[in-house]
Amino acid sequence: MKTIISTPDAPAAIGPYSQANLANGILYISGQIPLNPETGKLVEGIEKETHQVMKNLQAILSEAGLSFKNVVKATIFLKNMDDFAVMNDIYASYLDADHYPARETVQVSCLPKNVDIEISMIAHQF
Repeated sequence: MKTIISTPDAPAAIGPYSQANLANGILYISGQIPLNPETGKLVEGIEKETHQVMKNLQAILSEAGLSFKNVVKATIFLKNMDDFAVMNDIYASYLDADHYPARETVQVSCLPKNVDIEISMIAHQF
């Protein structure tokens, strides 16, 4: 059984997908870009973008009754790997060092709306 998770505190899906799906205690969160759900506008600059993406993910996790401590896997897409160190510091600031998820970070040539970062996550109800 699958439950669609949706919150106005994160950007609405801009295509044929949902913000997240909860199935058998596992939350699959769609890739989040740095779109501010209050203004509907993109934030710019890797620092602001990373913070916005993490806030969007946090809102979806919260809607499902979870937190970053429940995240078991993260996938990070960067347009420029030169942004890795800045992104990594901000990303880590949202997490508890005792609960870091598995992760990969890949550089891609283009992301939706030409943003610099997109992150998807998988979380588990413990």
